[in-house]
Amino acid sequence: MAEHVPDSPPDAPTLSQLFLAFLAISLSGFGGTLPWAYRMVVEKRRWMSAAEFSEVFSLCQFLPGANVVNFSVVFGSRMRGIRGALVCFFGLVGPPFGIVLLLGALYARFADVEALGRVLAGMAAAACGLIAATAAKLAEPLVRSRAFWGWGIVLAAFLAIGLIGWPLPWVLLGLAPLSIALAWWERR
Repeated sequence: MAEHVPDSPPDAPTLSQLFLAFLAISLSGFGGTLPWAYRMVVEKRRWMSAAEFSEVFSLCQFLPGANVVNFSVVFGSRMRGIRGALVCFFGLVGPPFGIVLLLGALYARFADVEALGRVLAGMAAAACGLIAATAAKLAEPLVRSRAFWGWGIVLAAFLAIGLIGWPLPWVLLGLAPLSIALAWWERR
């Protein structure tokens, strides 16, 4: 794993700090919490470096389930063990669970209102923009490293999933060993 940035705090965050951070992430991230998780963990709190975040988040993409939920569990576990994992998980999923139940009931009642469709389309566009901005931030460590082969892996994944339409698990099973081998070869 990558080292912490020099100005990161030496002590792990408290359980209440973890809960409040992931609560803030969950209440900020409608349509996707990855940008908010990155901002909170890397930029605001400096609990991880950008490279470390990318590594942990990449690992979480291999696990079944929502990537940021997986990240909350792995991150919480690294910071405060099982209690940290539970606190981050419930901080992240608890509030949205209640909000989704409420919004589902409201949508069932007002689904035929035309303005609601326009509002939802606008929210989808904003979420796409946030995801694109976060993808650019996640690529920063790749840009700074001189591992130009990494761009080949990115391009291959984009072509396989985005254009050809191959299933993500098969693409990961093919590209992950290649990526690991190239990283090992570069560092030897």
